[in-house]
Amino acid sequence: MTADDVIRLLQLEPHPTEGGYFRETYRSALQLPSSILPAHSGSRSLSTAIYYLLRPGQVSELHLLPSDEIFHFYLGQPVGMLQLHPDGSGREIILGQDLNAGQLPQVVVPAGVWQGSRLLSDSGFALLGCTVAPGFDYADYRRGSRAELIQRWPAFAQIITLLTPNG
Repeated sequence: MTADDVIRLLQLEPHPTEGGYFRETYRSALQLPSSILPAHSGSRSLSTAIYYLLRPGQVSELHLLPSDEIFHFYLGQPVGMLQLHPDGSGREIILGQDLNAGQLPQVVVPAGVWQGSRLLSDSGFALLGCTVAPGFDYADYRRGSRAELIQRWPAFAQIITLLTPNG
C-alpha cells in the first residue's frame, strides 16, 4: 500500500496549518462551556479525532495547544516526535511498531507542550491518529517561532529547525 492509496481510501486532505494530510473522523456533540475552559477562547467539543499521514519531507510543524493530545501509530515508517515542556525540558519520542527498539504505539502530549513530528525514513509514509480533549479548534492552534524555540531549548536547535519550515 502506498501513501497515495491511503490518502485516497481514507479521503485525506492536505492539513491547512501544520503539514501532512488529515481527515477529522470524530467530533463529540457534547460541548464544554467556556466558563470551565480558562485556556480556551470559547466552548469546545468534549473530544475530536483525526487520521494524520506524513510522507518523506513533510513535517507536523511545532505547535502548541491548550488541550491534551493522544497520538496513535497505525502503520508505516517510524515517526520522531519532539516535545518541548514549559519547565525547559524536552524529549524525543519515536512512534512505531518496533516495541523492542523502544518505539511506542501511543504517545500523550500534555496541554501546553510544544510538539512536532517528522517521518524518520526517506521513503514510505506513516499513518497516525490523534485524539484531542477538549476538542481541537483552529482558534487554539499556536505556531512555533524557530528563533524563540531555539532560544528557549538550544539543545534541540537542529530538530526545531526541521520542524519549523516557515521559520
